[in-house]
Amino acid sequence: MPEKMPTSRVARGAEVGRLVAGRTARNATMRVRMAGRTEELRAALTAKEAVRSAERLVTVLGGLRGAAMKLGQMLSMLDLSFVPDEHRDEFHRKLAELQSRAPTVSFDDVRTVIEADLGESIESLYAEFDESPFAAASIGQVHRARLHDGREVAVKVKYPGIDDAVRADLKNLSFYVKLLPASIPMLSSRAVVDELRRNLEAELDYPAEERTQRRVAALYREHPHFFIPDTVPERCGAAVLTTEFVDAVPFDEIRAMSAEVRDRVGETAFRFYIGSLHTLGEFCGDPHPGNVLLARDGRVTFVDFGLYLRMSPADVRFERECLRAAIEGRGDDLLIAMSARGILDPGAAVTASDCLDYVCAAAELSLNDGSVTVTPEMAGACFVLAVDPRSGSFGTMTKQWLPPEHVFSRRADFLTFGILGQLRATANWGRIAREWLYDEPPSTAMGVDIAAWQPPPA
Repeated sequence: MPEKMPTSRVARGAEVGRLVAGRTARNATMRVRMAGRTEELRAALTAKEAVRSAERLVTVLGGLRGAAMKLGQMLSMLDLSFVPDEHRDEFHRKLAELQSRAPTVSFDDVRTVIEADLGESIESLYAEFDESPFAAASIGQVHRARLHDGREVAVKVKYPGIDDAVRADLKNLSFYVKLLPASIPMLSSRAVVDELRRNLEAELDYPAEERTQRRVAALYREHPHFFIPDTVPERCGAAVLTTEFVDAVPFDEIRAMSAEVRDRVGETAFRFYIGSLHTLGEFCGDPHPGNVLLARDGRVTFVDFGLYLRMSPADVRFERECLRAAIEGRGDDLLIAMSARGILDPGAAVTASDCLDYVCAAAELSLNDGSVTVTPEMAGACFVLAVDPRSGSFGTMTKQWLPPEHVFSRRADFLTFGILGQLRATANWGRIAREWLYDEPPSTAMGVDIAAWQPPPA
């Protein structure tokens, strides 16, 4: 019998974007140093407090459901081979529990939710409906179905009681993040917690997600490399989201494909999740392997638009200016810009060098001009450095706070890194990023295609 969704005030505290920690060179000709982090981290994690900090985070996550599953699922895909041997088994055991914690509800419960939400019998709504889900989302599960006009569709149905469960937990979000002050200092910011709460609340809003996905599908309808399934508005409601079904290869199968395919999917994901912020001022804040598919016709398909954000031109300019300053080694300019933006506390003993380390760690792939094969181990190392900033080398920057409008762009950076690590994708990521940071000509064939593409009028 499926586990009943708890609705008590238990925090789920999903992962907000955090700056990817680590050391990097500080000039325009940065050399890639990510691959050397494993032994550095292994030594750092032998410290009892560091290991205890990471274990504490995983233990707290073990009691979570709903929106916080996003972090648990992401953690479970990381390569933790850098964790000291005596702690590795326990880490993997807890992470495996997190990965399998999403509930599966019976078809009778699914039927009840759909019929109550859409006001008709499931037989009148769908000509065929597969009773077994083919995918699980953080707050629901997905079934394949066919409409009476013959269209194949995917139907995402909320878990019964999930709205009450997540909203109850969000009321206690501020309390629960206080359990992890040493692990995630950035979350001590009330503004960031409020931003996190607003965005997690938005993920429960299927009507808003439907409108977003319909708009983004139209935006990218003629795109040469991105594909977004369109929605079926008349089969959508507060608890049901029906979209075009895409016959696609799941991410686990993509990982087993040739390096050429994995590199192409990796570059496409990098351009979609990171590049779209700088080129269009909007981006999906939920990069996750489960949201990246490879259609049988070769199109890379992106799903799940519950967390989709638009940034003001001023915010995009600030992100771009910070990244350019980091690439060019202009630490003094970066210190001035971050101070003016409110990232640095007045009077904080932060140096230009600290600021460079901080920004370089946040988006390292975009800053290095050189071919890099991203590995799960690299992504895992960056996560643990983020969990325990003392393992990194940021000076007093670990005491500063990121403004909420930039939290989810950092989340996109970090989680996209995880996707690329799973693919073991290779590219000169920094050279690609220069297309949107410096308006340079395309550096790849895909870049040429995308440069020729024009989005439709708003």
